[in-house]
Amino acid sequence: MQSKHKLQSASPPTDSRTTRARINLSQRWLVATIALGVSALVLFNNSAWIGSYTICSKSKNIYTVDPSNPRIECITVRGREISQVGNYGEFLRLSNRRIALRRIVGSSRSDPKIIAESIARSQIYLTEAVGLLPSWITRHMRIGGRIIQLDESSVLVPGLADAHAHIIENGYMRQLPLMGSQSIQEVVDRIKAYILAHPEVMSEKSHWIEGMGWDQTKWPGAQFPTASDLDEDPLLKGRLISLTRIDGHARWVSLAVLELMQKDMPQKVEGGLIVRDKQGNPTGIFVDNAMSLIPVPPWSETQLTNFFDMTIKEALSYGLTSIHDAGSSPDHIKFFKKYSHMRADAGTLSTRLYIMGKVDSEEYWGDQIPRLHDYGKHGRLNIRGIKIVADGALGSWGAALFKPYSDNSDTRGLMLSSPDTLSKLIHQFWKDGWQTNIHCIGDRANHEILNIFEDIIERRGGNVSEWRPRIEHAQIITPKDLTRMKRLGVIASVQPTHATSDMWFAETRLGPHRIKGAYAFQALLKASPSGVLPLGSDFPIEGVNPLLGFYAAVSRLSVDGTSPHGAGGWFPDQLLTREQALKGMTLDAAYASFAEQSLGSLTPGKKADFAVFDKNIMQVPVSEILGAKVIATIVDGVVMYGTL
Repeated sequence: MQSKHKLQSASPPTDSRTTRARINLSQRWLVATIALGVSALVLFNNSAWIGSYTICSKSKNIYTVDPSNPRIECITVRGREISQVGNYGEFLRLSNRRIALRRIVGSSRSDPKIIAESIARSQIYLTEAVGLLPSWITRHMRIGGRIIQLDESSVLVPGLADAHAHIIENGYMRQLPLMGSQSIQEVVDRIKAYILAHPEVMSEKSHWIEGMGWDQTKWPGAQFPTASDLDEDPLLKGRLISLTRIDGHARWVSLAVLELMQKDMPQKVEGGLIVRDKQGNPTGIFVDNAMSLIPVPPWSETQLTNFFDMTIKEALSYGLTSIHDAGSSPDHIKFFKKYSHMRADAGTLSTRLYIMGKVDSEEYWGDQIPRLHDYGKHGRLNIRGIKIVADGALGSWGAALFKPYSDNSDTRGLMLSSPDTLSKLIHQFWKDGWQTNIHCIGDRANHEILNIFEDIIERRGGNVSEWRPRIEHAQIITPKDLTRMKRLGVIASVQPTHATSDMWFAETRLGPHRIKGAYAFQALLKASPSGVLPLGSDFPIEGVNPLLGFYAAVSRLSVDGTSPHGAGGWFPDQLLTREQALKGMTLDAAYASFAEQSLGSLTPGKKADFAVFDKNIMQVPVSEILGAKVIATIVDGVVMYGTL
C-alpha cells in the first residue's frame, strides 16, 4: 500500500504499443542539445533557474493565505511562478505520469510525433535535459528539478512584505546606530567609539558625523538633549555632529553646527520647530520642517550603494521579498533606477521594491517622479504612488492633535502643511493618476486628510478601488473618523511595533480617552470594507525583522513579554489573529501596491516568492515566535538567502 506521506511511482502502462513508443536518435540529440545549452547557461550565469521543483510538508505546514485552500502539503515551482499546489495524492498522480514518460523517452524506437506530444503535455523536456548533466554542473545551479521535504517543525509562507519602510535610511542608521541608548552619556560614548574606529574622522574635525536612533523618552527625565551635551567631552568638542531621532522627525546638532547656522537661522519655520531656551537661543533640537535648515552634505552614490546593499541583505535574511519604500526623493529614485538596471541585468536585484516618490515642496511635484511598471530585467521595481507627510510624530510632540498634549499643554503638535495646501496637492495627484499615501499620526491630521479623500471619493467621482489611497500610520483616530474610513474604503497602513514601542509613554501623551482610538489595529481592520490592513515596520525606526511586527500584532507585548497592562497585552481587544497578521504582511500589502494578482498568496500562476522558517510561527507559543529563523528566502523561484 502506498503511504500518503511519500511520493511513489506507479508501474508504467504496458497495454498499448503507442505508450511503449521509443525515442529515436534525433530525439536523443534534441535532449542532449538542451543539456549542452543548459551547461553553457550555468557556466556563464551561475544563478540561473533550471527546471522545476516541489516542496512538501508532511505536517501540512505550507500556509497559502488563500481562503479557499489555506493549508497544503505540496507546492511546485516552475520557472518564476507557482505551477501547482495541493496535497500528496495530487502530486503522486503527477509523479506517476512523469515516471511513465521517462520510460517512453528512455526506449530506442518511437514515433517522433507521439514523443513530442507526450513531452509537451508533461512539460519535462528541460527536466530530462538536466538529468543528463554531470554533478559538477548541477552543483552550480541555484535550484534543480527535485522534491524537497520540509522538516515537520518548519513552515513555508508567502514572501513577506514590509508595507512601510525606508531602505536608504536604514543603511544610513547602521553607520552610527544610537537605538537602545539609555542616556545622553551613552550616546556620547557611542560617538567617541565611532570616531576612534574611523581614522579619517579622528584626524579631520570638519568631517560630518551623522547617526540615528536616539529616543529621549528612554532617558532619565525624558527631555530633549541640547547641543552643549555634545561639547562636554574633549573628543567631541568643536565637531560637526547631526543625530536624527528614532522617528526621523527631529535632529540634535552640536554647537559647531549651530555656529554654522546662526547667520541665516529664521525665528520660525512653517510646519517645524526650532527648540529654544528661556532666553530664546536655539538649544540644538530641530523638529520636522526645521530639520531642513541643517546643512548636512548630500550622500554620495557610494554611500547610497552601501546603504542599499546593507538593507537588502538584512531584509532577505529575515524573509522579506517585497518592500514599500515610504518616501524616496528624485535623487534616490534615480539611484534605484540605475541600480535596478545594472543589477537586474546581472540577476542580483533580489527584492521587489514599491517606491513612493516624495519631494519636500508645497507646489505640485508629480512631474518630478517617473512612473515605472515592472522595471528592470526581472520587473522588480515599481513606482506609481507618492508620499506626503501631514504631521509630525508622537514621540517628539509633533503629531497634530485637536486638543493639547496631556503632558505638554503648550502644544497641539504640527501640521507640516496647511489643509488647503494638502488639498490642492492631493487633488492634483489624484487627477494625474497617482496613488496618494499620506503620513498621519495625530487625530487632527487623520481628520484633515479624510476630509480631502471624502471630497474626491464622494463628490468628484474618485474610484477608491482604482485609486487605493492610503493613510500611513493612522495612529490616533476619533470614533467618527473610524466610521468614515469604513464608508470611504481608505486603506490604513499600520506598523504593529509602533504600538509596543510607544505604549510606555503614549497614554501620558494622549490621556485616558484619546488613547482608546490609538493603535487600534483590529478596529481598523474591521473598518476596511475589503478586509485589508497592510502591515509594515517603518524601519529603521523599528527593526527590519518582520517577525517583530508579527509578534507585536498578535501579542501587544514588548519583546520581553511585558506591557503597561500586564502579560495579556496592551489593549488586547486590538490584537490581530496570526492569520490576520500573516495576511497583512502578504496579500494585504500586495493589494496596497496593486500587486494582488501576482503576489501575496501561494496560488498557481502567481510569482514564486516565499519564505521558509525553522519554526511554525502560526502555531508555536507566542513567546517562541521571535526565536524562529529563516531557512530560505525565495524570489521568482530562486533562493536569494539560505538553502532549500
